[in-house]
Amino acid sequence: MTEAKSDWIQAALREHEGALVRYAAQFTGDLDRARDVVQDTFLRLCGEDHAQLDGHLTQWLFTVCRNRALDIQRKEQRMKPLNDEELATRPGSEVSPAALAERNESRSHVLRLLKDLPSNQREVVRLKFQNGLSYKEIAGVTNLSVSNV
Repeated sequence: MTEAKSDWIQAALREHEGALVRYAAQFTGDLDRARDVVQDTFLRLCGEDHAQLDGHLTQWLFTVCRNRALDIQRKEQRMKPLNDEELATRPGSEVSPAALAERNESRSHVLRLLKDLPSNQREVVRLKFQNGLSYKEIAGVTNLSVSNV
């Protein structure tokens, strides 16, 4: 592997790893398994040509990550979604108890509303608002048209 390619992959890893792990965890329900999915995604990136992905690297990464996570999900035939209790017990930054309670209440409310959406709509909302993808990128990741997104 050339030094330029190594630098390109390291830059992509720094920029996208966290968002990809969070995205994969939505499918796997397990942080360690999500990290494995992201590791597989970046291993596939090592075999790709930088020029071929120029301009749509983010879309490519999320697409490969999604496909790998779905492969694992199909293999295991189960998905454990993150629940409110797990969210509430995760360590976070130092925030006042009142602000934390308000944030948890808001998060719980949003999660309850998200659960009412069909899974493809939940995925689109998460890609847009948790990961900041454009509608075009979301369409590429989910194989939906931009107008459906």
